[in-house]
Amino acid sequence: MSEKALAERFNEVVLPHLGDALALARWLTGNAADAEDVVQDACIKAHAGIAGYAGGNSRAWLLTIVRNTSYTWMSRNRPRSIMAVGDLGDLDDMAAAHGTSLPDEDGPEASLIAKADTAALEAAIAALPQPFRETLVLRDINGLSYREISAMLGVAMGTVMSRLARARNLLMSELGSAP
Repeated sequence: MSEKALAERFNEVVLPHLGDALALARWLTGNAADAEDVVQDACIKAHAGIAGYAGGNSRAWLLTIVRNTSYTWMSRNRPRSIMAVGDLGDLDDMAAAHGTSLPDEDGPEASLIAKADTAALEAAIAALPQPFRETLVLRDINGLSYREISAMLGVAMGTVMSRLARARNLLMSELGSAP
């Protein structure tokens, strides 16, 4: 393929999904600055491998690269004792991108309650064991199918479903027990 054809293919395959890539990287790395570094590295890898892209779900292909790049980046740049925590602000961005919106706030009290709920949910997601948190983020926030998550993580589809069910149950237990 010519350089021009590769650039056009990169623009078609990768660029539409950069927002989702950044959101996933933020969930995995725990902050926006590190996520930007990861997505930049992932884009370089995607550009290098664009000629080998065989078609199919380009979003899942890019998010797989972002996931793998995130873990490689974190293993080089972070001690193992640091836990990744996502940013629930990504939910607003993703809701807007998919044409949905979060409930309107009726006033300062509703706004304060929503912020407290968001903080509690973020903390509960952060407390999940890594395999459960990763599966939950990929399915419920990034909207990937069970099959796509299975291929991305290299586990059986039943394992994906089991992890997702356990993650959701852990969240319900944690949030249900909150004061």
